[in-house]
Amino acid sequence: MQKILITTSSFNLETAEVRALKDAGYEVVLNPYKRRLSESEVSELLTPDVVGMIAGVEPLTRSIIEGATGLRAIARCGIGMDSVDVDAAKAAGILVSNTPDAPTRAVAELALGLMLDCLRSISVQDRAIRNNEWVRPMGGLLGERTVGLIGFGRIGKKVAEYASAFGANIIAYDPILQNDDRLVSLDDLLLQADIVSLHIPYSKENRHIIDEAAFSKMKQGAVLINTARGGLVDEAALFKALQDGDLSCAAMDVFEEEPYSGALAALDNIVLTAHVGSYAKEARAEQESLAAVNLLKGLLE
Repeated sequence: MQKILITTSSFNLETAEVRALKDAGYEVVLNPYKRRLSESEVSELLTPDVVGMIAGVEPLTRSIIEGATGLRAIARCGIGMDSVDVDAAKAAGILVSNTPDAPTRAVAELALGLMLDCLRSISVQDRAIRNNEWVRPMGGLLGERTVGLIGFGRIGKKVAEYASAFGANIIAYDPILQNDDRLVSLDDLLLQADIVSLHIPYSKENRHIIDEAAFSKMKQGAVLINTARGGLVDEAALFKALQDGDLSCAAMDVFEEEPYSGALAALDNIVLTAHVGSYAKEARAEQESLAAVNLLKGLLE
């Protein structure tokens, strides 16, 4: 029997869309590790009888794709396509799709929540009280801040909408977009923003777009939020900027190596979450349903 491989760490099989895949004659195989897969693990799971794949953020490199001799369609459960060698897939005749709208609100809401956490030291106070310490740090208002959005696509614009409702001033940098009076250069954004929030895909060109040089341009006491991709931030430079007090706070939902167990966890002025940007019940259900629909459509074409 031909197989469908689902590589996300979790997936609801009890939906009409998944049943449609099974009714079409495919056996559904889940990720046995229940976490992000390594390249070698993906290779092992992509046996010759796997014709379709619902993918997470595991690396689907050229070598992986060329070795997946039975694969005909890849449906990304999410927005970003940086983990997929799309050119290699095209050359192999493999259809690739994604679910660009489904995660938007969930990621934007998390980004906003992390901004508020940093501004009001919510996590800091929670940890202190649990340690029998009563601390009352003075916070700041989001509505009195300039929020700089690096990336102004679906999620960036939704974050702008939410932050604007608080009264925040919005500026944005996006190398693709034009004709929006909120757009500024990257340097100007780093110089002007009280809060810098990342909403761009990962690429070789974007790797460590926030590095030591970028931190040196940011306002003293600025806040960094990353709910996009881990490789966008130089984590060693971030550690130094937080340790030296150049940043007042940072929040990271994504990391270069996941699960994360690095030096940032030793700092008090950073909020760490486990790559849960799109992991809201309603958004996740929509992503999974759309990915299953996209996959079946791709296999039937």
